[in-house]
Amino acid sequence: MPGDVALDVCIEAKTFHAGQATVLREVRFRAAPGEFIALFGPSGVGKTTTLRIVLGLDTAFTGRVRRGRGRIGVVFQEPRLAPWLNVADNLRLVATDGVPAPDIPTLLDEVGLSGGGGHMPRELSLGMARRAALARALAVTPDLLVLDEPFASTDPQLGASLATMTARWARRRGATVLLATHDLDQALAVADRVLVLFGHPATLAADLAVPEATDGAAVALMRETLLLRFPFLGTGEDRPAASP
Repeated sequence: MPGDVALDVCIEAKTFHAGQATVLREVRFRAAPGEFIALFGPSGVGKTTTLRIVLGLDTAFTGRVRRGRGRIGVVFQEPRLAPWLNVADNLRLVATDGVPAPDIPTLLDEVGLSGGGGHMPRELSLGMARRAALARALAVTPDLLVLDEPFASTDPQLGASLATMTARWARRRGATVLLATHDLDQALAVADRVLVLFGHPATLAADLAVPEATDGAAVALMRETLLLRFPFLGTGEDRPAASP
């Protein structure tokens, strides 16, 4: 795989129900090392299915996925914390031989869980559990970070802060990020590219570079253009009620 490509995705077709329902067709994109990509689409269009294919969790599709060598960090829609371990031990669990354990308290502080390492998962709100899951994914020190609505159950201000922190963390380490989200403004603030899945079956309806944040007029124009083409982007569809 070329050194300047961290992820090469070619989904020719993905079907369910013994091939009777095609949900994805001709979804092709590449990501460079350190690139932050935001993936959009209406509910049920196939975003999570795309992420599962990228991760190798779903291999029943036509096409191929090539990933660069290195570790992968994942945040699913459900936090999936080990219920028998406290938050800090959930983070320590992902450290592998040869991978230095991160500063757990510092990492928890970065995601807004300062002093929360001793809590058990059952003691956390959904928003707190999502933040713990994000910290666990970062504790892997991944080369590829795949995020499925990781900020959905946090209040908008905290969600924006976590998205910015994640982007800065990834850029410091040269990690590639693929984020499925419904928050257009949040994505335009942190992402390098925006992908939009749309249609039945879903295809890649847009693959656009995000202008530099310093060019506010260009970012605003891109936002307006996306909303005109894809009105569902303005609904915050599937965004659950925030929890602390």
